Amino acid sequence: MAIELGYNQYGKAETRVVRVVRDTDRHEITDLNVSSALRGDLTAVHLDGSNANVLPTDTQKNTVFAFARDGISSPEEFGVRLARHYVDSQEPIHGAHLKLEQYTWTRHGDHTFSRGDGGEHRTAEIDYDGTDVKVTQGLRDLLLMNSTDSEFTGYIVDKYTTLAPATDRILATSVNAEWKVSDLDVDYNKAYETARNALIAAFRDTYSLSLQQTLYAIGEQIIKEVPQVSEVSLTLPNKHHFLVDLAPFGLENPGEVFYAADRPYGLIEGTVKRN
Repeated sequence: MAIELGYNQYGKAETRVVRVVRDTDRHEITDLNVSSALRGDLTAVHLDGSNANVLPTDTQKNTVFAFARDGISSPEEFGVRLARHYVDSQEPIHGAHLKLEQYTWTRHGDHTFSRGDGGEHRTAEIDYDGTDVKVTQGLRDLLLMNSTDSEFTGYIVDKYTTLAPATDRILATSVNAEWKVSDLDVDYNKAYETARNALIAAFRDTYSLSLQQTLYAIGEQIIKEVPQVSEVSLTLPNKHHFLVDLAPFGLENPGEVFYAADRPYGLIEGTVKRN
């Protein structure tokens, strides 16, 4: 029986780095969570326990902090710098994959900020194989709701179907999105803001007959407005809001009181591509 090593990588997960710019009295904050994964000539460490080709994960953590001292213009630029360094400076390392999350702090003055737990955050993924760099932007947990302009009718009905058609419903979701940037000569911050604004506008302006229709409209709008984007992938959980029956209490409910269900929930996923 033949046994061999398959795909493998290793790295440092979730290095949290906060960079404060103090050039003026009005401070700027960049708050990142950085995960690195390296691949290359690593057979010996798995088969023989030899660490000769291993760049320690602690070194990867330290590199994040050292590179942050030079500044962070965007998560994408920072990730590309790190990936190139790991691969180009170490002969046994042939590829690097970086995942970055950026947490948003709300400004309340020159040096006062607030941030709620959880909530939306910006994401970036970088892959570098020694020759080509691939950049993916995105966001997670963006909560959106339309209180009307959404229907769900005309679906398959079988003996297990109990869902009543809805001609005026709440449409709510928590968006996870990522988009591939095909042209790396781009202002990453501007591209991100344009894509995020396009996403929200498409959700707001689409009269939705299905969440799938809304998903496509979002992807289409991002591709139209950001020419450097080649592909958009979206995950849209349907945050169901069910009309509460108030009849037992002698009350009418003209679409005003809803129960927000936690689970189970519909999960809509799809990719929109530029031809």
